[in-house]
Amino acid sequence: MSTTYNRIAGQSVERLAALSDGVFAVAMTLLVLDVRAPGVEAIHDERGLWAALGALGPRLTMCAMTFMTLGIFWVGQQTQLNHLKRSDRSLSWMHIVFLFAVSMTPFSTSLLAGFMAYRAALLVYWLNIAVLGGALYLSWVCALGLGLVREDISPEVAVAIKRRIVIAQALYAFGASLCWISTYVSIGFIVLVQLYYAVAPRIPRRA
Repeated sequence: MSTTYNRIAGQSVERLAALSDGVFAVAMTLLVLDVRAPGVEAIHDERGLWAALGALGPRLTMCAMTFMTLGIFWVGQQTQLNHLKRSDRSLSWMHIVFLFAVSMTPFSTSLLAGFMAYRAALLVYWLNIAVLGGALYLSWVCALGLGLVREDISPEVAVAIKRRIVIAQALYAFGASLCWISTYVSIGFIVLVQLYYAVAPRIPRRA
């Protein structure tokens, strides 16, 4: 009975994509809601307002950084889902684990925004990204192993998807390791990695 259920459960790629879109939308919205305008009672002149806005700089930076991170991972997940002919129960649960990591990004972002000078906060933020990348990589390996990808996908595309995740995670890990020099250097490097993957420049190949 359970074997039959497991075989038929969680096959809809469309439902999985719909759930993913909803979780990403909520997580991205919570990031912005965490940035609060200065309290009216604390502002007495325009200089005070500018000072209060300047104090929001670190939180705005973290919000923008994570918003970009989620955009990169949303594109990565949608790329995988677009190459699936169907899903199954195991693959659906792997994507649910991925979505749990997505839902944790507002917390790790708020922690880092409040404690930018602390290595622990930076490492928690990086761990969140590592879980995102690890879950996305394993979901693709699972889809390939279970034969859930479309027949028209080329081996080059399958390898390219895995390679992109591995390289990105290696760069994020290197960026996190820079926190032993300075957490600000680490954050700056992570932002550069995100900008690179958001822009995704084409590197010309030699003939």
